[in-house]
Amino acid sequence: MLIVTLDGSSKRPLYEQIYEHIKSEIKAGRLSIHQKLPSTRSLSNHLAVSRSTVDLAYNQLLSEGYIESVPKSGYYVAGTLTLLDIKEKKNIPMENKSEQNGDVRYDFSPFTVDISSFPFSTWRKLSSQCMNDMNQGIFLLGENQGDYELREAISRYLHDSRGVNCEPAQIVIGAGADYLLQLLAQLLNKKQRIAIENPTYMRAYHILKGMGFDISPIEMEKDGIDIGKLTESEAEVVYVTPSHQYPLGIVMPIKKRLKLLEWAAAKEDRYIIEDDHDSEFRYIGKPIPSLQGIDVNDRVIYMGTFSRAIAPAIRVGYMVLPESLLRRYREEFYYYASTVSRIDQSIISKFIEGGYFERHLNKMRTRYKAKHDVMIKALKIFDGKIRISGENAGLHLVVEFLEEESEEAVIKKAAENGIRLYGLTPHCIGKNLFKHPVILLGYSNLSEEDIISGVRELYENMYNNYKLIL
Repeated sequence: MLIVTLDGSSKRPLYEQIYEHIKSEIKAGRLSIHQKLPSTRSLSNHLAVSRSTVDLAYNQLLSEGYIESVPKSGYYVAGTLTLLDIKEKKNIPMENKSEQNGDVRYDFSPFTVDISSFPFSTWRKLSSQCMNDMNQGIFLLGENQGDYELREAISRYLHDSRGVNCEPAQIVIGAGADYLLQLLAQLLNKKQRIAIENPTYMRAYHILKGMGFDISPIEMEKDGIDIGKLTESEAEVVYVTPSHQYPLGIVMPIKKRLKLLEWAAAKEDRYIIEDDHDSEFRYIGKPIPSLQGIDVNDRVIYMGTFSRAIAPAIRVGYMVLPESLLRRYREEFYYYASTVSRIDQSIISKFIEGGYFERHLNKMRTRYKAKHDVMIKALKIFDGKIRISGENAGLHLVVEFLEEESEEAVIKKAAENGIRLYGLTPHCIGKNLFKHPVILLGYSNLSEEDIISGVRELYENMYNNYKLIL
């Protein structure tokens, strides 16, 4: 069992302390590659903390690629990265003193959500409804694709909110996007080359590469993936995040969406994997319809999760398969049992059908929009020293510092003053494509007051500790 010392008097959340300890153990080599970690239940019992606390820590490690989740087996130290050499990698900043000492005062993480607004009372009520004596069937095995009740609820939600056209029969439920990508990789032809946006969601890149596919990174244009270079790559499948490109925050306009669909329709067996990342949180203009909703040739594989919309610990994702892949799934992979608890499936379906999900999203949009606006206003103190992009959607801003310093130096300098920043470089396949340091400035889990004071201190820290007079 892991020996983790928790400081109850610290201002740092317990899940962060667990996350930092496990990360440091991995990076120091004390936890070896492919070593199995304790289950969330056993670790929570051992540390005398709630299971959700451990879930949050594990999910942060998952999102950063330090550990992997193996369905029906557990969590393991990731084997897709040379984690033991991580401090020597030029494109990954070395841990700084503030991280080691635990004195981070402002954490501008782009990976987190505002857990303080989680609807705990509603979740408890729905859990009680699912667990009553009249619902004993919920403890039996359900349908392999996921319970029909949940698939039907997701089908209606996707049609109403994202314009997705699908039947419940096309939906496969799985424990997060990582599992669903691994399942999808088995449905695709291994001889097919897969193109992927660069920079990108690196977990998708590592999963697809680890499954044996030849990967072609495609650079981004101002309005999304470069279609010309995609065509030149001779790829037959492309992975994109058109609603809020991760990590650059680009919202792909309808004109480019149609061009991408034309690319897919030009040859047989071409597919688009549409990861609808952060599609729920758009702040300017009307929501742009999903690629799947405007695809008349049935070439789009649509994927989404509830991790950002509800909470990271809600390890429930969904995949909408085109008819051709759905037939193959039923013929060759029908025996895969659903990796999501039927109890969780029941709670989420009631959460959607009862209107709670829509109300929660409306509340969070308002909350995140307020934080987003405060961040934009606070950054005005940089006055020409930065370039902001990706501000129309999502839970972070992309901030390019017009400085000669390296990205690593900017992050290290901020960390020495208790400010944790996250660079773009770890999301790039190969070298960073930007001339200046680029930071992903998240705001979701900070209060408006902390956003203002954190940005002010970041400014003072970067410019010779100049004290801003307000």
